Amino acid sequence: MGTAVFTTSCCFSLSRMQRLRTRAFCSRAARGDEERDGVGTLGRRPALVSGLSLASGVLMGFTGDGVAAVKQGLLAGRIPGLSDPDENGWRTYRRPDEKSGGHGVGWSPIIPYTFKVPQGWEEVPVSIADLGGTEIDLRFANSQQGRLFVIVAPVLRFSADLGDDVKIEQVGSPEKVINAFGPEVIGENVEGKVLSMEEADYSGRKYYQFELEPPHVLITATAAGNRLYLFGVTANGLQWKRHYKDLKQIAQSFRVV
Repeated sequence: MGTAVFTTSCCFSLSRMQRLRTRAFCSRAARGDEERDGVGTLGRRPALVSGLSLASGVLMGFTGDGVAAVKQGLLAGRIPGLSDPDENGWRTYRRPDEKSGGHGVGWSPIIPYTFKVPQGWEEVPVSIADLGGTEIDLRFANSQQGRLFVIVAPVLRFSADLGDDVKIEQVGSPEKVINAFGPEVIGENVEGKVLSMEEADYSGRKYYQFELEPPHVLITATAAGNRLYLFGVTANGLQWKRHYKDLKQIAQSFRVV
């Protein structure tokens, strides 16, 4: 009899402890969601050198097109945005105005962006559980040529004094920008990896363009509204060798409209 009572009591205690632990975990997760949505960012990351709030190695989020589709089955507001192919077989993607993006409560509408890809590139589902959190707005991939991603991060992570119509020049110089977010994208220090660094102007908006190696990645950065836009194109060694020209053209086609 004593043994039975003791066993029942222990099970009750363990069950109650599990409930308490679950509540604590959910509470911590909720606080984490609030921080990612911008709550308290001034206290956490007031300076540019803090970098983007991304999981290390955004490039590593691609574990294979099929695997990614299975692991990231939940998708917020995925709406096709690809045009029909032009005479050269290239298609233009424009972020649909109706796309929710899964960026959480408190986000203002995202200014649309566009880019071009050859025939055969398709959108890869992204969820809030994706590496990089809620700031990964879009992924595209072609199993033979490479992959791309779009990161949309609030400039509030860098400074509270930039206002609501930010230009990339206000965020910092090309050197400052790549040193700030480069390690967050490739998962390691960018020192000695930046092969080229250029500036371009389109319709009055400045874009910073970088090529890094290794890993093989092309990055285009700009700012609009109250956000920093980061467009990355990456590939493995063989894809890079065979399709570098197309990958470069994809990277240079990015525009915020």
